[in-house]
Formats: sequence, C-alpha cells, structure tokens
Amino acid sequence: MTTPESTPEGRHTPPEIALLESRALRDSVIERTDALDKVKILTMLPDGLHITTRMVAEYFEVGEEAVKSLAKRHRAEFQSNGMHILRGSYLQVFERSNLDLSDSSYPQGRAHLTLYPRRAVLNVAMLLRDSDIAKRVRTYLLDVEEAARSGPEAGAEQLPLEQILTERMLTGPIGTRLEAVEACLEDVGSTLRELAPWMARVSARLDGMDRRLDAHGRVICAMSERLCDLGEDMTEVRRDIATLKAEAAQRRARRVKRRRA
Repeated sequence: MTTPESTPEGRHTPPEIALLESRALRDSVIERTDALDKVKILTMLPDGLHITTRMVAEYFEVGEEAVKSLAKRHRAEFQSNGMHILRGSYLQVFERSNLDLSDSSYPQGRAHLTLYPRRAVLNVAMLLRDSDIAKRVRTYLLDVEEAARSGPEAGAEQLPLEQILTERMLTGPIGTRLEAVEACLEDVGSTLRELAPWMARVSARLDGMDRRLDAHGRVICAMSERLCDLGEDMTEVRRDIATLKAEAAQRRARRVKRRRA
C-alpha cells in the first residue's frame, strides 16, 4: 500500500490511490453512500434499492464492459456489499415491477440481471480508475474522513461522521421542522393533562352505565323466565278449555239423542 502523504500540520491524509489498493480502507468507509449523491445524483430503480450494470456505467460515465470487468475481478467484495444476480422466476417478478422490458439495452428473454445496491455502487467508485466521477467520490470520502478524524480544532475530540452530519442537518431546515414538531408535542401533552380529569369522569360514568345495564339485564332475564312460565300456564289453560268444550259438545249430543228417542 502506498505511504500516506503528510500535510503541513503533520497530519497524514490517505492519498486517493489508497482506496484503490486497500480493501480494509474501503470497508471502513463503505457505509458512507451519501458520497455518491454529493458528487452526482444517483437515480435508482423504482424499488429505490438497486440499479443495473447499465445504470452504474451511466453514473460513472464509462462503458458497461468496464463495470462488468471490475465486478468480475472483485466479485467476492462486491457480493459482500450487496451485488447479486437475479435469474428465473425472481428475475421475471423483478422485471415486471422495476424494468421496461422494451429497453433495447436489456431485451426480453435475458437469462440473468446483475443488481447493485448503493453500497456496491460505492464499492465500484472506490475501484474504478478511469472515471472522473469515481475519482471525485474517492476524494470526497477522504476529505470527509480527514475532517471527521481531525475535528474543527487541533486536539479537539474526534467525532463520528454520523454525528457530524446529524449536527449539520439539525442546524438547517430539518432542525427547524423538528423544533416545530417538538413544540406541537408539548401542546399535545398539556392538552392531554387538562383532559385527564374529564376523561376520568367519563370513565366513571361509563362504569356506572355498565353496572346499570348489568342490573337491567338481570331484570330482563327474570322477566323472560316469568313469561316462559306464563306461556306454559296458558298452554295448559287452552288444553283445559278445549277439553271442557269437547265434553259439553258430547253432553249436548246425548240430550238431543234422548229427545229423539
């Protein structure tokens, strides 16, 4: 690996060539995919996660063969950073959702499709030599890494890159919006505290209604049982009345018979 260059202040800044030669250094910055959009906007497929080999070549303004050759030489490293190949039914499902099959660059019936997530695209940037875009990405990575390691002042505590970016973000429009949201949440909290006694009273009234409904339910059940009993009594009365009517009819028939005799 090439020896890092020294700055006038005595700090050592890794040269751009270091990323080309050291996988350990590449792995140390592989999560900083924001560097891609800092140099040039990276357009993703509709799934928002991947791009094709052709799209990688267009981003870095090189031919597809240069990307394919690089992926072949560093396949294991690219695959560890998410590059993968779709085939068969997986390819068909992905095509229907994300690709225009009329694209002449990828005619229908292709046997496979290589996809690159943002990490793998950054991996390409750290290895692609003959691309001005890739060189600018590498330079940006090294500059940010140096800023993160050095801090704003000599001897200052070193801050992680994520913390530096977060602090910058919070001083901009996003920070203003977050403050507005926090203010709204405070209002919501105070409103809920004011509503608490009223909600307690409502809850107590609902509990009372539940108890009354339960009592009414017991009364209705008792009435239903009484009505059932009355129904049975009425049935017996109807049977007795029918029996009496039948006996009276028989007596009338016998009297009529005796008179005729």
